[in-house]
Amino acid sequence: MIRLWIQGARPRTLPAALVPVAVGTAAAAPDVVWWRAAVALVVAVALQVGVNYANDYSDGVRGTDANRVGPARLVGGGMVAPAAVRRAAFGAFAVAAVAGLVLAIAVALWLVAVGLACMIAGWYYTGGRRPYGYAGLGEVFVFVFFGLVATAGTAFVQTEELTGLAVVAAVPVGLLASALLVANNLRDIAQDQAAGKRTLAVRLGDRRAALFYIALVEAALAVGLIMSVTIPWAPLTLASLALAIPALQIALSSGPKAPLLNHTARLHLLFGALLTIALAVSA
Repeated sequence: MIRLWIQGARPRTLPAALVPVAVGTAAAAPDVVWWRAAVALVVAVALQVGVNYANDYSDGVRGTDANRVGPARLVGGGMVAPAAVRRAAFGAFAVAAVAGLVLAIAVALWLVAVGLACMIAGWYYTGGRRPYGYAGLGEVFVFVFFGLVATAGTAFVQTEELTGLAVVAAVPVGLLASALLVANNLRDIAQDQAAGKRTLAVRLGDRRAALFYIALVEAALAVGLIMSVTIPWAPLTLASLALAIPALQIALSSGPKAPLLNHTARLHLLFGALLTIALAVSA
């Protein structure tokens, strides 16, 4: 049973939570407050796990996951009762809320509203009567919350100010996080279309969705290079081309898109690690 819950938490998606915290912490250098960085990581990971369980529950009860191309889901695969997965989602959100409250008390109470917005957005991505993920707006959510908010927010809770550096560093993180979602939805176009889930990939179609994916990756790399104007070590992020090029080739190919998700996850992690190093060394 533990194995099932770990599977349902989708550990391969956790870099989407780790990268913004690492980059945001590096953007706060040399004024890093390590205990706040650690608590921000708890918030990010708990939110990611909560969103994953919430998506599993909502997609499962709607029947969207009935004929999955990728790994089977807890509810859609009939492995765990829907109510149990819903409780797991709320439990993860509760962990994020408690950790976030600690940061809000230490830094600024208005951060409670930011945390609440994150949880509401996470639930209604696929939950509720009109989930915005079914209307092609998932990439916007990911860019804002797993890019801008998570990265700049991590820096803010340590420096207690919103710097231009933190905001700019958040942009490529959000772009690659959005690319992760596009890669996932490219794989699931046929299944989502049959289930009435109108993701952006479904709306654009395979070819245009692939071109959008390429634009996201290239834009992220471009921002990393542009940052060299003020961050001397920023060109280090171009080393991630070693993973970006194969990913772009898969996106453009007429073959199966399933491998693209793993390639993009590794790209996101590598780019984030390189940007973290660049920011820390240049501080």
